[in-house]
Amino acid sequence: MTPMDPSETFRQEAQELLEQLEQALLDLEHAPDDGDLIDSAFRALHTIKGSGSMFGFDAVAAFTHHVETAFDLVRKGKVTPSRELIAVALAAKDRMRLLIEQPETPESAEGDAILRDLKAIVDASDLPSAGEGGDAPVAAREQPAEITWRIRFRLARDAMAMGTNPLLLLDELRTLGSATIVALTGEVPSLEVLVPSDCHLAWDVMLTTSQPRTAIEDVFMFVIDDMELSIDLLESGEEDRRIGEILVERGDVAQEAVDTAVSRQLPLGTLLVESGNLSPDKLTSALAEQQHLRTETKVVAKGADSIRVPAERLDELMDRVGELVIAQSRLTQVAASINDMQVKAIAEEIERLAHELRDTTMGVRMVPISSLFGRFRRLVHDLAHDLGKQIELTTFGEETELDKTVIERLNDPLIHLIRNSIDHGLETPEGRKEAGKPPAGRITLSARHSGAEVLVSIIDDGRGLDRARIQARAEEQGLLAPGVKLSDNDLFQVIFQAGFSTAKVVTSLSGRGVGMDVVKRTIEGLRGKIDIASTPGKGTELTLRLPLTLAIIDGLLVRVGKARYVLPLSAVEECVELSAEEDGRSRGRSFLNIRGDLVPFLRLRELFQVSAPADPYQKVVIVSSGEFRVGLVVDQVIGNHQTVIKSLSKLHADVETFSGATILGDGAVALILDIGHLVKLGLTYESQFMAAG
Repeated sequence: MTPMDPSETFRQEAQELLEQLEQALLDLEHAPDDGDLIDSAFRALHTIKGSGSMFGFDAVAAFTHHVETAFDLVRKGKVTPSRELIAVALAAKDRMRLLIEQPETPESAEGDAILRDLKAIVDASDLPSAGEGGDAPVAAREQPAEITWRIRFRLARDAMAMGTNPLLLLDELRTLGSATIVALTGEVPSLEVLVPSDCHLAWDVMLTTSQPRTAIEDVFMFVIDDMELSIDLLESGEEDRRIGEILVERGDVAQEAVDTAVSRQLPLGTLLVESGNLSPDKLTSALAEQQHLRTETKVVAKGADSIRVPAERLDELMDRVGELVIAQSRLTQVAASINDMQVKAIAEEIERLAHELRDTTMGVRMVPISSLFGRFRRLVHDLAHDLGKQIELTTFGEETELDKTVIERLNDPLIHLIRNSIDHGLETPEGRKEAGKPPAGRITLSARHSGAEVLVSIIDDGRGLDRARIQARAEEQGLLAPGVKLSDNDLFQVIFQAGFSTAKVVTSLSGRGVGMDVVKRTIEGLRGKIDIASTPGKGTELTLRLPLTLAIIDGLLVRVGKARYVLPLSAVEECVELSAEEDGRSRGRSFLNIRGDLVPFLRLRELFQVSAPADPYQKVVIVSSGEFRVGLVVDQVIGNHQTVIKSLSKLHADVETFSGATILGDGAVALILDIGHLVKLGLTYESQFMAAG
C-alpha cells in the first residue's frame, strides 16, 4: 500500500479550509457584525499559514500571513469587514489556492496587487477610537472583560525534532495578554542520558486576556493531537486562596497529601466516615460516581475520533465488496443445490455479513450534497458582479446524501447549468422591473430523495424557454422535421444537442451551443436523466434524476421465458398473480384493477419478443417512478438479489429498456430493467387506450 504523501495531505486539508474561508467571507457580506464568521475566517487563514509553513509551502504561508493580519485586526474590531475587504479577501483566497496547487508558481504582479489593495483597505478603514466622535461604518465589536486562564502544556517528546519551537508558542501566548510563564523541569534527565533533540520541559502559563478560550487553543492547533494541554479558567475573587488549594486545583498534589502534610490526618472520605458525618455506603457511591464520569468522558472522547481516508481506497474497498457480493451469491446458489445443513448455515451467515458490509461500505461513501451546493455560492456571487444582475441563491435539501462519485461528477454539469440559467434565464434588473418582477432574480438549488433516485433541481424565475424559437431553430438545423408536434419536455431536450443554440448574442459565458451536450452525456454516464419544465415569463426548472448509488443495489430477480432480469427493489411496490382467466379477460385492455385503481401493465414477454409458452400462473410486479406506476408481467418472481451494477457497452447506449447488467451466482448475466423508461412506456399505452375510448 502506497504511503500518503504529506504534501497531498496538506492539499486536502487546505481545500476544506479554503472552502470554509470562502463560505465565511460570502456570509460576512450579509452579516458583517457576526463575530463567529470573522473568527471562522481567521481560524482558516491561521491554519493554512501554519500548516503551509510546516509542510514547506513557504510562499503560501508568507502570502496568507498578510491576509491573516488583516483579519486579526477585523477580529479586534479595528478594521471594518467591508465589501471591498471581502472582495480582496476572496481574490486572495484564489491566489492561495493557486499557490497550493502549483507551488512552483513564481511571484507575480497579481499577488502583489492583491496585497497592495489589502493594505490600502486596512489603512483606510481604521475605526475612530472611543470618544473621538463621528459615525463609524460598523461598530467595533464589544471587547469582553479580561479573565485569567491557567494553561499547562507538555509537548510530545519528539516535538522539536518535528519542527515545533516551544518558544514561538510561548511568544504567541504573550501576544494574547499579560502572561506569567514558569518552566517545569522535573522530567529533565541527567546529562548522561539526556537527548538534546527531545523536549523534556513542560510549562505553566497564567494568562490574563480578553480573548476567548478558542484563541488559546488556536495557538496549539498544529500540535494539539500529540501533546498534553489543560486550560482552566481562574474565577475572580480567588486571590486569597491558600497554596494548598492552588496545588490541589492544579493537580500537582492530591488533596489528601495536603491534608496529610498539614494535619497528619487520613484521607477526606475516611475522615468523614470516621467522624460520623458520612456513611461508608455513601462514600462508596460517591467514588463510583467519580469513576463513572471519568469512564464516560473517555468513551465520548474516543467516539469523536475520526480519520482521513484517501478516496481511491474507498473505491478499492467498494470493488472488493462487489466481488464479495457476487461470490456470496454463488455460494448461496451452491448451498441451495445440496442437502448439507452446515453449508447452508454458513452460506446464510456469509450472506448476512456481506449484506452488512455492503451497507456499511456504501454508507461510508455517501456524502451530503451540501458539500457540492456550497461551491456555487462563489460562482453566483461572481456572475452577478460580472453580468450586472442581482441574484439571490437559495438552497434546499442540503442534507440529502449521494455517492461521493456522483457528487464529484456533478460539479461541472451543475456549473454549466447554473451559468446558463443566470446568463440566459434571468433578466437584468431593468428587464425584471418591466416584467413586474422584483429586481433580484432567484436561483434555487434543491435536492430530495424519490424512491431509488435523488432529484437535483436548478430553478430560476427568469423569462423561461421560448418554445417557438427552439422549434424553429431545431427545424432550421435539421434536428426536427418541419411541423412535428412534441411535448414540452421532448422539445426542450433539443437544447442538449451539440451545437444547438437560440442565443442571438454570444457571450463569454454561453451562446455557442457548446456544453449542454456534455452535460447530458455526463448525466447519462451516471445513469441519470434530465427533465425540463418551463413557463414563459415565470422561469425554468431543470431536474437531474440520479441513482442513489452507482455500485450495488437491492434487486428483485425475475424470469421472463428463459432469461432472468433484475428490477431495482426500491421501485417495487407489490407483486400480484395474473391467472390465465384474468389474463384472458384483460386482453386488449392491459389494465389491472388493484384495490379499485386501474393500473396499466406491460407484458415483458411481448416487449422482449419471447416465443416460448408462458407459465400458467404469471406474476405482475407493480413498480413506480415518481407518482406513476405500472405493472410488469413476468413468468416467475425468483426473489431478492444483491445486484452489483455493471455498465452496458457503448453499443447498447441506445437501448433504453435496460440501465445496466449484473452477474448472477451461476455466472450468467442478467439485465437490469430501467423502471423510469418502462413506466413512461406504460403511460403511453394508457394514453393511447384512453384516446381510443
